[in-house]
Amino acid sequence: MATTNSVPFHEMDGWIWYDGKLVPWQDAKLHVLTHALHYASCVFEGERVYGGQIFKLREHTNRLIYSADLLGFEIPWTADEIDAACKETAKANKIDDGYVRPVAWRGSEQMGVSAPGTKIHLAIAVWTWPSYFSPEARTKGISMVTSKWRRPAPDTAPVHAKCSGLYMICTLSKHEAEAKGYDDALMLDWKGRVAEATGANIFMMFGDNKVVTPPTDCFLNGITRQTVMELAKKRGYEVVERHVEVAELKNVKEIFVTGTAAEITPVGKIDDMTFTPGAITKALIEDYDRLVGRVPAKASAAE
Repeated sequence: MATTNSVPFHEMDGWIWYDGKLVPWQDAKLHVLTHALHYASCVFEGERVYGGQIFKLREHTNRLIYSADLLGFEIPWTADEIDAACKETAKANKIDDGYVRPVAWRGSEQMGVSAPGTKIHLAIAVWTWPSYFSPEARTKGISMVTSKWRRPAPDTAPVHAKCSGLYMICTLSKHEAEAKGYDDALMLDWKGRVAEATGANIFMMFGDNKVVTPPTDCFLNGITRQTVMELAKKRGYEVVERHVEVAELKNVKEIFVTGTAAEITPVGKIDDMTFTPGAITKALIEDYDRLVGRVPAKASAAE
């Protein structure tokens, strides 16, 4: 993801909350022998600021703490303190609409696979948020190609943690997709069934009233995913969580992906299959925009 002015992240100006205090952006550094850099002992969150408010902040904070617990360490700040730090950082950087990245990791006191004596650090950065996909994606949909990499089985990795190590195959998959001219990659689960995108959950419409999404048995149950499921139910759509075989995609009417970065983005192509963003996708995009305050609450789906 890029900044709005294409300045490298380490050269940006502003403030980062680092282990309990705000420090100048370019002073937020860590040692090259930091355990997290070598052994992926790092968890993080991605949050959005809309109109000066961080959307579902406590849900994200709770997941950050839960992810750390799954990786065997405790973040030395409470949920209330982390929430307050996120708000403080957004305010210090004068961010009204942007992105929040809390990250916690093991430090450099020990080097080796086992490092129980490392200090646990926490940092929070906030910056202006650009579109994750191109502006046209909301109307035309993104293109995806199926990745050769699969989400790991639930007994092989901490699959429900938002941790850095699980994103390695996502980076590989997205790089390969972009090299082929696609926007993103479709990730399959360890059994070869539809799972998610590289950084977003996926929803499929098999009829005029049924919204299907794969169960999160080997990947992250996104907070945006949960939000969209609630919005779909309020619309009266039938929401079904079930495994989807790749061969079933040819029967899908609409597809979209969801995530903090992607929000709700329609899919126009997967491999050689094409899809047209339809009424369900458009309605849920409008509902989501109203929920986060992007359009007036009194606006109707027909407007």
